[in-house]
Amino acid sequence: MAVKWTGGHSSSVLCLNVNTEGMVASGAERGELTLWDGAGAPAGQLQLSKADDVTSVVFSPRRPTRLYASHGETISLLDIRSLKVPVECFHVNEEEINCLSVNETDNFLAAADDSGAIKIMDLETNKVRRSLRHSNICSSVVFRPQRPQSLVSCGLDMQVMLWNLQKARPLWTTNLQECETEEDSPQSAGQFFNPPLAHSLSVASCGNIFACGAQDGKVRIFRITGIKFEGELELQGHSLGVSQVLFMPEAYWLLTGGNDGHVLLWDISSDIGKQQQSPAKSLQRRKAKAPASTRKDGKLNKVASNERAGVLPKLTIEHGEKVNWISCAEIKGSKRVLVADQSSSVSVYPLPEA
Repeated sequence: MAVKWTGGHSSSVLCLNVNTEGMVASGAERGELTLWDGAGAPAGQLQLSKADDVTSVVFSPRRPTRLYASHGETISLLDIRSLKVPVECFHVNEEEINCLSVNETDNFLAAADDSGAIKIMDLETNKVRRSLRHSNICSSVVFRPQRPQSLVSCGLDMQVMLWNLQKARPLWTTNLQECETEEDSPQSAGQFFNPPLAHSLSVASCGNIFACGAQDGKVRIFRITGIKFEGELELQGHSLGVSQVLFMPEAYWLLTGGNDGHVLLWDISSDIGKQQQSPAKSLQRRKAKAPASTRKDGKLNKVASNERAGVLPKLTIEHGEKVNWISCAEIKGSKRVLVADQSSSVSVYPLPEA
């Protein structure tokens, strides 16, 4: 059963982030922002101006007391030691921001918005360094570990793009609808009604493997080689759209959350790098099957090890509510997955050790 963190919000929690010291930040509808200690007690609360929904929160990777929060078209910089008013507010986006990302050297922030724009802000000068663009809502953007000048983005235009800050045009673009193969054709007909709108991205700690969750229920794993990327693997464990993907610090452990109310843990370490000479065929051979049956009421169910005809989840959490955001934290020496949903609480589940 999940442990519920309550008392921090009065409306639906939309986003989560954890700093290097284990503090958790959550943003909710109507401008609510809360800090939580490791025991799940609210350690600070703030009502941001205009009461715009807090859509993304991200800690500075090098200065854990600095927190960036997006609400409406505004980015607020907060000092969590004195959570009263923002230290600074930035207005670089013209429409509602969906996602923030700070690179590991802590000198660039990316903000993706509803217009399809990605504004890259230089955190030393607080000025926009680059403006990148999708043709529709940009839902997710993330800097690559070990490559602070490189980032990937995705959007409701079904495009996944690789960027370098030296250039305003993408280095490489993939359209998720166009990259479907012939073996997908029976389902492709249904994609007219359920197209692969891209919702979420996460890059593994190596910086070269990333995951993309989409509306068609698939999680696509890509490998970046130089200035391009190719499909490496597909995971099919969700029956509805995949709203969140998150690589854990363990090399290739991946958490995914969906509109079906499931949170799945995948270990794809043994599947990465197989048959790289033919990614498309490799991708088809390793199509994932639906996860094993789960118990209800948030209970956990490990998938049997002999059911390896496809790539199956290592763990299934039947959360029961549409997942808005997932994060991972170490609490009392054990790993936990944090889940935000349509409710005003944060659910916390234990995870197995690697």
